[in-house]
Amino acid sequence: MLGDQLNRRVGALADATPADTRVLLVESAAAKGSRPIHRQRLHLVVTAMRRFAEELRSAGFEVDHRSASTLVAGLDAHRDEHRPDRVRVTEPLSWSMLHALDARADVELVRSDQFLCHPDDFARWIDGRGRTRMEDFYRWQRTRLGYLMDGDEPAGGRWNFDHENREPPPEGDAPWPTPPRSRLDDLDREVLAALPDSAFGGDPDGWWPTSRRAALARLDHFVTAVLPHFGPHEDAMLGRDWHLAHSLLSPALNLGLLLPGEVADRAEEAYRAGDVPIASAEGFIRQIIGWREYVWGRYWLHMPEWLDHNVFGNDAPVPPAYRGETDTHMACLATALDGVQTRGWVHHIQRLMVLASFANMAGVHPRALMDWMQVSFVDGAEWVMVPNVIGMATWADGGTMATKPYVSGGAYINRMSDHCRDCRYDPKKRTGPDACPFTTLYWDFLARNRERLSGNHRMAQPLKGLDRLSDLDETRDRAAEVLELLATGDL
Repeated sequence: MLGDQLNRRVGALADATPADTRVLLVESAAAKGSRPIHRQRLHLVVTAMRRFAEELRSAGFEVDHRSASTLVAGLDAHRDEHRPDRVRVTEPLSWSMLHALDARADVELVRSDQFLCHPDDFARWIDGRGRTRMEDFYRWQRTRLGYLMDGDEPAGGRWNFDHENREPPPEGDAPWPTPPRSRLDDLDREVLAALPDSAFGGDPDGWWPTSRRAALARLDHFVTAVLPHFGPHEDAMLGRDWHLAHSLLSPALNLGLLLPGEVADRAEEAYRAGDVPIASAEGFIRQIIGWREYVWGRYWLHMPEWLDHNVFGNDAPVPPAYRGETDTHMACLATALDGVQTRGWVHHIQRLMVLASFANMAGVHPRALMDWMQVSFVDGAEWVMVPNVIGMATWADGGTMATKPYVSGGAYINRMSDHCRDCRYDPKKRTGPDACPFTTLYWDFLARNRERLSGNHRMAQPLKGLDRLSDLDETRDRAAEVLELLATGDL
């Protein structure tokens, strides 16, 4: 079993018994030390693997849990020692791992059921459809899986309540509770002590569950105490509140500690019991059975070619502020980057509309941004990051997945956050030393990519706005200054 398949109900392990199965888990030195990775991501994966090994032993399984230079080297050593008749592997969740096993390992692949829509089923669904939207896939998922359906009609009379879930941050005290945490034990400390020197970021503080039992407890807490408040402010950003009403379940889901069906089931049950409003239940279930599964299907459909897309020709490196080498005066960016360093996590709008949007407008190479995000987030699986960064956030594939680039000026940040009120930069200004870098770079991005975007109907209004600017030359001059300050760490 691989390190992101930590569930006895998954794939090859689902029908296995202690009498006929020995389980191999390999901690790969190459995976842990080949490049700098956030300490909390490394700690989460390694600790969860070790707790899973103990869970299997307690259930009577013989477990060969070994360290090796690579996964394949660990498998070779296992074969030399135990001489198994056959080796069964659940289909990996990454393209690179699947092809490494196909080419070198001589294993029997077992169909993965860790998602609700297998890539083969997604490929059949999308075949011949031309341009598709996530909404089309989501409605198909709702219909075939039966979530939030009243007969043939969607619960509440509508498929989508997204319009009600875009409110700005609330004033005053937040209505949602602080997330639960786990106390670190001897195993946590043992794993932390052995992390490579190249690991970066803060030590874990108990936010991320490392066992199925802890993950189930987090799911229960979210559904009962947080989900009722989830919908309205799911796109908001608060400097004083990093978690808002988000589930924080993606790390557990991405490792298999939780499965999407059981998560969506709990949300549906809470709605049917009258404990959660339809807008919150629908918005959350859409993330689980819609967006998450759509990203998964798209990943397998377009790999590995997706990795090389760069439609805007961006070639800048990841800025030093992103790498933790310098600070920034931009309140929105500083808040998001502090969350990355401190917890290895910020929510989806900070990833999309702050970190990725700003990097794209600053000309950062999409593959470099994707690589940084993959190693910086506790839930940074390859299948997550490639579609979300290459396909959506940077629009580097030219529209294969998303209909337009997700870029914006400071007005969006000001509307959806509390960051701008105390920031040294003014979101309404695009020129001058106190102009918001988001606003300046937004207009510069449109100007330098006008030809590429001119045929995109969703960009028609922004491009018309560009034509109305009387100070475009000055704005572009200021953009050059902003990029220089960003590169030197003085922004």
